[in-house]
Amino acid sequence: MALKFFNEFKEFAVRGNVIDLAVGIIIGGAFNKIVTSLVNDVMMPPLGLLLGNVDFSDFSLILKQKTEEAEAVTLNYGLFINTVINFIIVAFAVFLLIRQINRMKRAETPPPSTTKNCPYCKTVIDKNATRCPNCTSELAEAGTA
Repeated sequence: MALKFFNEFKEFAVRGNVIDLAVGIIIGGAFNKIVTSLVNDVMMPPLGLLLGNVDFSDFSLILKQKTEEAEAVTLNYGLFINTVINFIIVAFAVFLLIRQINRMKRAETPPPSTTKNCPYCKTVIDKNATRCPNCTSELAEAGTA
């Protein structure tokens, strides 16, 4: 019983999808540092300058004043606004990055071939040809060979 369970687990763990997922999580963790640096070090300083050095994190609503026995109870909506702005910037940066990666992938894929070699004389001919213009051999089917 235990051996069967172990074999099932081994089959699951070494399946390609699980390994791909593990690699994706590791790369995602490293990528997170790049995106965080992009947001914090490259995008936020100019945005803060444009907004007049506004720091939303100080914005809060006091629900209960501080007493000698307890701290003040506040609704920190400014931190929420900062988090939303940070999310929008990160989402936009990831969108731009993925868009560029997709463009590079499309540039790498060669267009489908429109030619083929004649199986008899090896001349390059149109892939839809039914007869070779060079040796006049009749080809079995258009698009084959």
